[in-house]
Amino acid sequence: MATEIIPVPDLGGAEKVDVIEVCVEAGQLIEAEQSLVVLESDKASMEIPSPKAGKVISLKVKEGDALSEGDAILELEVDAVDGDQPAEAAIPEAPAAATSVPVETSAGSAQPSQPAPESTTSTTAAGASREELVKVPDLGGSEAVDVIEVCVAVGDSITEGDSLVVLESDKASMEIPSPAAGKVLSIKLAEGDKVSEGDELLVLEVAGSATAEPSQSAASEPAAPKAQAPQPAAESKPAAPASAPSTAAEVSAGSGDVYAGPAVRKLARQLGVDLTKLKGTGPRNRLMKDDVRSYVKKLVADVNSGKVSSGSGIPPIPAVDFAQFGEIETLKLSKIAKITRDNMSRSWLNVPHVTQFDDADITELEEFRASMKADAERRGVKLTPLPFLLKAAAAALEAEPSFNVSLHADGEHLVQKKYIHIGMAVDTPNGLMVPVIRDVNKKGLWELAAESAELAKKARDGKLMPRDMQGGCFTISSLGAIGGTGFTPIVNAPEVAIMGVSKAQIKPVWNGTEFVPRNMLPLTVSYDHRAINGADCGRFFTYLVSALSDIRKLLL
Repeated sequence: MATEIIPVPDLGGAEKVDVIEVCVEAGQLIEAEQSLVVLESDKASMEIPSPKAGKVISLKVKEGDALSEGDAILELEVDAVDGDQPAEAAIPEAPAAATSVPVETSAGSAQPSQPAPESTTSTTAAGASREELVKVPDLGGSEAVDVIEVCVAVGDSITEGDSLVVLESDKASMEIPSPAAGKVLSIKLAEGDKVSEGDELLVLEVAGSATAEPSQSAASEPAAPKAQAPQPAAESKPAAPASAPSTAAEVSAGSGDVYAGPAVRKLARQLGVDLTKLKGTGPRNRLMKDDVRSYVKKLVADVNSGKVSSGSGIPPIPAVDFAQFGEIETLKLSKIAKITRDNMSRSWLNVPHVTQFDDADITELEEFRASMKADAERRGVKLTPLPFLLKAAAAALEAEPSFNVSLHADGEHLVQKKYIHIGMAVDTPNGLMVPVIRDVNKKGLWELAAESAELAKKARDGKLMPRDMQGGCFTISSLGAIGGTGFTPIVNAPEVAIMGVSKAQIKPVWNGTEFVPRNMLPLTVSYDHRAINGADCGRFFTYLVSALSDIRKLLL
């Protein structure tokens, strides 16, 4: 094995180029042509590929450094057979931006190793208009490169150096500049085409005096010293040209112009991210790989927490200017209201709801409750229907354990609960809250009456602690005297069922011989059909209604 220092290759005359991304780390095994760093000048960005495969021993640069040709990038451990050749001979030509050649007009700034688009002319007389066929120039060995944008149209008047098309390979994007000023007569390709070196781009009408003898004028320019004594790497396959930022080359997988390098755009395509929705954190607001990763990470977190706006791919409700219809007032949602909004949205989108309806005959229950009014006053509690509902629900959960479960997060198991904690929905000035009464099955009616009243007061006073609202197995939501003949409550996930209680009414009920007036309580049970089947709910609901109709069963 041998170690080599990998230096910065020829940057096309650029000096002090910023390192905006380091693509490898110490100890990493890399392949030949794998990107080592991404550099950015005022006019172009470029990925520097590795000339050889090997193991990174140490890095000599970091993000934010400014590099020039010959500066050390890293130390690479390579096979000895590769190390027999001088390291300099293995350095590929720099992936300089395609725009850097024609844009620079000063003597010596144009590099012969960066050819302008090939062209052929129909006439060469000085001062006369001529047609020039512009072809795809050297693409650094790349073949079948995608045309991602055509920057001109037939009839456009362009100047020398104007972008004609934007091409994109797996490693870089590049703008093809015009070799001369003129008028576009015809275009030979379209977006989505694949082109290689020598393919026709367009036909340009050029004034003869502008570049009557392009080969002679190019020869008259003083050659740069590096061009006169090229590096051995010029004989090997050069790396693909890199993209020119702040131009149309930086286009996301969706639409709109963005400022990002080819590696970032490739990552965005792989993850399905629209770069126009991201904000760059790099130099001059350039989009970085971490920006893409952070965006995806936040999306995943929002999905997992149920905070995805407008649901799972559901089109959002369009904004409406209600002020155009009359006077309005915009009220800020309380924190509790926001939590309720998110929880309800998450449960409704994730839980396949089924709701069953029934009426419970509570005639005898109400007679018993009325008879206990004096005892309740002596105990300092109010005996409402809620303690009976809690006791009946607990008995039904014991009789039908399939209701006392939750789906495991892995989606492969059910969690069977051996405890019975029941939540009760409480309407408060700040919004809906659900305190939980623990071990309902182990408590009597007086204890349940006192505890439910205490928790309801704490909820309305805003004194509930987080632990007071956790661990529920089942929830009761009662509209009580508010009214209504029934409603479909939303399951309070991760619970799998919830009961809705409406206003009791005197109804005629057939007893086998005649209709008699009975006090009937409308009940509904919504459940998660992933965990509970209709037959399970039928057994649960039948037992609960039976217990409410004959409270003696609660003693069994």
